[in-house]
Amino acid sequence: MHKQSKTSSEFEILIPDCCNLGIVVRVLLSVNLLVLLAVLSRGQSLAQNFQEFVEASMLVELISLLSLVILCGFRRMIERESALAWMQRVVCGTVPAIVCFMVFLVFNQFEWFAYSFPNLNIGMAVLYCFCFGIGLQHYFEMRTRAFSPALGEARLQALQARIRPHFLFNSLNAVLSLIRTEPRRAETALEDLADLFRVLMRDTRNMSTLREEITLCQQYLAIEKIRLGERLKVNWQIENLDTQTLNATKIPTLLLQPLIENAIHYGVEPAAAGGVIDVSIQKVLDKIEIQVSNLYYPHAQLSKGNHMALDNIRQRLRLLYDIEALLQTKQIDSQFVVQLIFPVHI
Repeated sequence: MHKQSKTSSEFEILIPDCCNLGIVVRVLLSVNLLVLLAVLSRGQSLAQNFQEFVEASMLVELISLLSLVILCGFRRMIERESALAWMQRVVCGTVPAIVCFMVFLVFNQFEWFAYSFPNLNIGMAVLYCFCFGIGLQHYFEMRTRAFSPALGEARLQALQARIRPHFLFNSLNAVLSLIRTEPRRAETALEDLADLFRVLMRDTRNMSTLREEITLCQQYLAIEKIRLGERLKVNWQIENLDTQTLNATKIPTLLLQPLIENAIHYGVEPAAAGGVIDVSIQKVLDKIEIQVSNLYYPHAQLSKGNHMALDNIRQRLRLLYDIEALLQTKQIDSQFVVQLIFPVHI
């Protein structure tokens, strides 16, 4: 058993997602900061420092962007075919080093390059690129590991908030009331409840498809429909997403269900006549936009458990997509709206 777990960890993806905007921004900021510090350390005039900084930053940004593109391709390959951890770390240093060497080899043919960088040592530059690539890989690996304990704790808290005792009690009571009068419906409700709890116990770092997430939410709504009856109405609006895209698009597990549960708890249950929940899912360019809206009742403030669910989703989005994902809440007239935006992954 120990040997098997070790083997699984060896095939963990350690190459950063260099197609991610957050990683690209961090890398470019880091290299430009290093260039700026190196130029300032020479103690020259402000005008000369500025000129050298512009020239050097253009060069290192070119090397960085080319390296990020190639590493992005390597990561996509590793997602399909596993590679050992040490090999991935070596690739993160080797790719910038090779790109650096090739760029210098091409640019050395131009006089302006030799004039701008008269004391350039190509060997040392290649070594710096290798070390910088290894260093950044180590930083992003440590950053991912640092998020993991918080993610696990948030997952546990969110599970405790979602699997509320009164939800289970009410659901079972609703099923019991159907056993004699509508046994087939009761059986379906129990199957939905079992599927829901099976997914709730799954690791929330795993990915499911958009279709699977919608199906899970529909099963959850079917359970709540038994309890709330005609008081619960849900309008689904899915745009720019055909069946093939729904089945192929990856989405973090349990991203939508907690939002719908919050909408029921605070937009339907407080009203004797019930309420309507609007769920909009659409694809805009390379982003998935999900919006859940319900009636807003000022006196029905979000409890700590529901804050945990929203915080859990924010943490998972930050870990998976960095700055490319967004979760925001807002009040529009009498509606409370939760909006999710994250990149399309297929």
